[in-house]
Amino acid sequence: KMPSIFTRIVNGEIPAAKVYEDAQTLAFLDVSPASRGHTLVICKEELPTLLDLSPDLLAAVARTVQLVARAISAALSPDGLNIVQNNGAAAGQVVPHYHVHIIPRWEGDRAIAHWRPGAGAPDELRDLAAAISARMGEEDAV
Repeated sequence: KMPSIFTRIVNGEIPAAKVYEDAQTLAFLDVSPASRGHTLVICKEELPTLLDLSPDLLAAVARTVQLVARAISAALSPDGLNIVQNNGAAAGQVVPHYHVHIIPRWEGDRAIAHWRPGAGAPDELRDLAAAISARMGEEDAV
């Protein structure tokens, strides 16, 4: 199996505009940004999705996301930030290596599309919540 492009960045085989790095994570500017300052935070270990990370590694990525988001806010003064994380091709994940997008936003920028809000029927929402809750903590839930 070929290493992902992100693993190749971690290994120094491909250059990247690095923003932050520690033992478990790396943050760098996205080469196809949705907006100015769009940054990716990855775990250095090549794991495909959120479901594959240990709780400790997930916490390490979350700490880096917050640290980098604060730095982006200070450096660029955006009006807001989108924190986006896709799991699987159907969800829009292009690189099968866990990563989080930090996308600075400015009023009216239309950098990313939003989903259409819809109302769920109360009975359906209650049943769905019960079905999900019943599977909490099950290792084989996926």
